[in-house]
Amino acid sequence: MEIKDVKLAEAQGPVLDAIRQAIYEHGVALFRGQDDFTPEAHIAFARRWGGIDINNYFPLTADHPEIAVVRKRADQVTNIGGGWHTDHSYDQVPAMGSILVARTLPPSGGDTLWAHMGAAYDALPDTLKQEIEGLEAYHTADHIYEEGGLYAQTDMGRDLRGQSITTGATHPVVIRHPQTGRKLLYVNSAFTINIVGRSREDSLPLLQRLYDAATAADNTCRVAWEPGSVAIWDNRTTWHLAMNDYQGHAREMHRITLTGEPLAA
Repeated sequence: MEIKDVKLAEAQGPVLDAIRQAIYEHGVALFRGQDDFTPEAHIAFARRWGGIDINNYFPLTADHPEIAVVRKRADQVTNIGGGWHTDHSYDQVPAMGSILVARTLPPSGGDTLWAHMGAAYDALPDTLKQEIEGLEAYHTADHIYEEGGLYAQTDMGRDLRGQSITTGATHPVVIRHPQTGRKLLYVNSAFTINIVGRSREDSLPLLQRLYDAATAADNTCRVAWEPGSVAIWDNRTTWHLAMNDYQGHAREMHRITLTGEPLAA
């Protein structure tokens, strides 16, 4: 959803509470015309929201370590976030969500897509809902961030000390949103490896059925970025995907990740 007539740099109190609730329910909110949303304002807004998670992989600005730089150079082929995923599902306590600010945009392309995991769950056949009730899944990012992984050419995959990181967490396949209580699918094709108690090979047919439901055409939305655009999304409620259709041009976004809470079925 797009929210108008709000200046995020000034939002607090009842206005901030209304923004939170809208994002919990709709999954993502877009705010355009936020030209005064400086890095300092970005950090201050995130602190008013709650805790900030420092990202261990993305290059950080020296002056603003709370901000992760999601960058694709003009000569780079692979982009960050180019497959459907939800951030930090590989953490024991996944991030609540993110605040993403457009800083450098290509002449065209580079849109972001979101999919709603509450609507995806609701649309599942009752037999499939019964099949996944009580199941858990294992998530990791090692295959993406490790040396030689998918992001090898993006200067990622080591922590701020230059050391390799290993990740891994187990979560219910269906969770309840901590604020709304709505049932949500909580698997994703980037970080979910297998159903607990099953091999990856045995898990994939079921996982693929869930992935197909999540990305059905009527369950996605698409944001075309403009200078001054800010998107805030709920990682529990949504997946997202950054389009990689602007080869030869640079794109830079600034992201702050918001602290989450333990997930439960």
